[in-house]
Amino acid sequence: MLEGNRVSRISVRGFAVASATAVTTVGAVVGVASGNTQHPSNQNDFEATAGDATLLADIPAGQQAQVQTASLSQQADAQALAADTAAKKSAEEAARKKAADDAVSKQKAAEKAEKAEKEAEERAKAAEEAASRSASRDSSDFPVQGSYSIAEVQAMARQMVPADQFQCFSNIVDHESSWNYRASNPSSGAYGLVQALPGSKMSSAGADWQTNPATQIKWGLNYMEDRYGGPCGAWSFWQANNWY
Repeated sequence: MLEGNRVSRISVRGFAVASATAVTTVGAVVGVASGNTQHPSNQNDFEATAGDATLLADIPAGQQAQVQTASLSQQADAQALAADTAAKKSAEEAARKKAADDAVSKQKAAEKAEKAEKEAEERAKAAEEAASRSASRDSSDFPVQGSYSIAEVQAMARQMVPADQFQCFSNIVDHESSWNYRASNPSSGAYGLVQALPGSKMSSAGADWQTNPATQIKWGLNYMEDRYGGPCGAWSFWQANNWY
């Protein structure tokens, strides 16, 4: 183990400085021996470096290797610390990139799931509407009667008009005829539940258009579908114009 005072003195300057100083000192001594004259300033440098050289000389030859080993160990520690710091920085950067990639992947997955859910809802709605239309009864499904009450006419309409369109159809009939299938407008010639103008137009749905509310409902639905896309389209037009 190095002696305390000598190790502290060499550690102040460092091994490299002590070695360089020793070489300089040897050169100066050789110069004096050969009779070379030195400049005063060089003499001062000689004295200073000679003083430094004694630092290395203070360390026994067997222990100088230990000083070199200690210096190399410090360098190795510094290099290891730098490598560890670089590795940590690289790991942090990789973690940030992975987190960003994961966030993008999660967002895309959420958007895909939302799109799939929306498409499923649209398919379900379309299926429901198709089922409603297929469940609607035709005018021929109702037995012919001599007369019909308002409640009976409304019951027919509920079975013939798609459920999501019934309220719109009902609104129009309320305003046009108050559900009186024999309602007639003497000034214009409009007739029936939906006030077809002229009433004879409804013959395309059945010869009994004057006395059968089911035939009138059938014709009215076809007219609204062809012209406005359905009862709700017709009702929107009626609200803006008071006719359809």
